[in-house]
Amino acid sequence: MIEGIGIDVVNIERFAASLERTPSLASRIFNASEAALPISSQAARFAAKEALAKALNAGKGLSWLEAEVINLESGKPEFLFRGEIADLVDGASVHLSLSHDAGIASAMVIVERP
Repeated sequence: MIEGIGIDVVNIERFAASLERTPSLASRIFNASEAALPISSQAARFAAKEALAKALNAGKGLSWLEAEVINLESGKPEFLFRGEIADLVDGASVHLSLSHDAGIASAMVIVERP
């Protein structure tokens, strides 16, 4: 049964400007492996974390460092959960799709429970 669906869209140029304006922002959002990626991939991962919050109906207070976006060997994106977010999604299947093109990054998340 689908518990929640979330989608988010990020303007990559605007996101880059936010990171430049507030240098500490990146360390609050991204794990080291995410921070090392190109800005378009970072924007897509930020969109993924926002879409996750929407799918979980979690509101504020989640630590984005507890939801790392990784890529499987096949290239498929997937979340690696830790801490409180891991507790929130315990037992659920979390599906993730990312895209970035033409200055826009987007993500869709579906949370499904048995």
